[in-house]
Amino acid sequence: MTTSPSDSPSADGAVDLAVVGAGPAGLAAAVTAAGLGLRVTLLDAGERPGGQYFRHPAPGLGAARPEALHHGWSAFASREAALRAHASAGRIAYLPYHHVWTVTPDQGAGPGWTLHAVAGPDEAPATVRARTVLLATGAYERQLPFPGWTLPGVVGAGGAQAMLKAGLVLPGSRVVVAGSGPLLLAVAGSLAAAGARVPAVVEAAAYTGYAAHTPALLRNPGKLAEGATYGGALLRHGVRLLTRHAVTEAHGTDRVEAVTVARLDRDWRPLPGTARRIPCDAVAVGHGLVPQLELATGLGCATRPSPDATVALELDAEQRTSVPGIWSAGETGGIGGAQLALTEGEIAAHSIAGRPVPARLARTRTRLRAFAAAMAGAHRPGPGWTGWLREDTDVCRCEEVPAGRIREAVEDLGARDARTVKLLTRAGMGWCQGRMCGPAVAALAGTDPAPDRRPLSCPVPLRHLAALPAEPPH
Repeated sequence: MTTSPSDSPSADGAVDLAVVGAGPAGLAAAVTAAGLGLRVTLLDAGERPGGQYFRHPAPGLGAARPEALHHGWSAFASREAALRAHASAGRIAYLPYHHVWTVTPDQGAGPGWTLHAVAGPDEAPATVRARTVLLATGAYERQLPFPGWTLPGVVGAGGAQAMLKAGLVLPGSRVVVAGSGPLLLAVAGSLAAAGARVPAVVEAAAYTGYAAHTPALLRNPGKLAEGATYGGALLRHGVRLLTRHAVTEAHGTDRVEAVTVARLDRDWRPLPGTARRIPCDAVAVGHGLVPQLELATGLGCATRPSPDATVALELDAEQRTSVPGIWSAGETGGIGGAQLALTEGEIAAHSIAGRPVPARLARTRTRLRAFAAAMAGAHRPGPGWTGWLREDTDVCRCEEVPAGRIREAVEDLGARDARTVKLLTRAGMGWCQGRMCGPAVAALAGTDPAPDRRPLSCPVPLRHLAALPAEPPH
């Protein structure tokens, strides 16, 4: 299904729309826009469409029913079929293995953009020119460190699900699922159905936090039914749900052997005398998702704080960013799930094509965004979680920077933000560039997380940078 971007260019070499990301939002936007008559190029870092949510088992594994590992598979399958049809007809150029590392405005007459990508295992340079751009770059997991979280066997909750969906493997035979957010229920259900023993789902928040958003809940009966389905799966597999609890330490030598679980107060501080040990050989832990915004912030797109203490893009009702010619859809506008991402992708496609947004899509977006806000507020990390960090607990895994050194930078050296902590301690200077430790460093510095601002969204060979044309003098 791979095609070349030269299959459907205009006279000046630019397509009508370039979509970055082939997850639910990007896939929906691309096929909808092509159906509305636009020439589209869809670029994605992955091997196959679907993104992190609709991961596929490797072909060599011979999975007979990959749809059994997914919720809402039919919504993906219909759009993947449409992608193939549009690609065959030359309406979409689909470019897998293309990791876009920057987007720059064209210098010529008229609006337009050039997307620079690293392509394939050989890291070849690739460029695409487009009149408009849709950013559907998704999100990554938020991790809050705890003593022992660097032990083998401690994985991200989303990572455990990815192992199961893509590799048909389990992170362990006895897996504690911990953190906060509705993803935990889905992960625990999937692991248990695949044969793992899940002794507990350890949720730091309390579901009573949803009570303040009753109207949003009642407008989304499908979400309530989905939650009931996950709850029923936990009951069938004998999985215990511990709300307002957290894994405060992982124990083991060569790998994790047990975790300490403690009850939390309203601010997520561990309550003395409530700790207990749970034997396990793996821990799947995550505290929700963080929108991936590097390309957008590199373009100067405005951001806003989200109720879950992350940063999202500021978007209008038609998914426009603050930068003319740039749209965005899905998790970049705030974490909301696959159904919302599909809806927003379609809305953006109509807007880019100059068509009125169907009222049903607008209503669905409003309804699902209200639920997403309720979900974000209910699972927002409390300020007291830093109380389970010891001085020697690594916060930045890449650079091995412990909590004590970060606290020293704040309390003794006068650091008042994550950037200053980074300069004083190297926290955030490693391979992940602060994606994993950023929220924790900001919390220890006493500030809210700042939007990611990076000139490059992924590692780029120097030869690509050297080959870029020089900017004209101003």
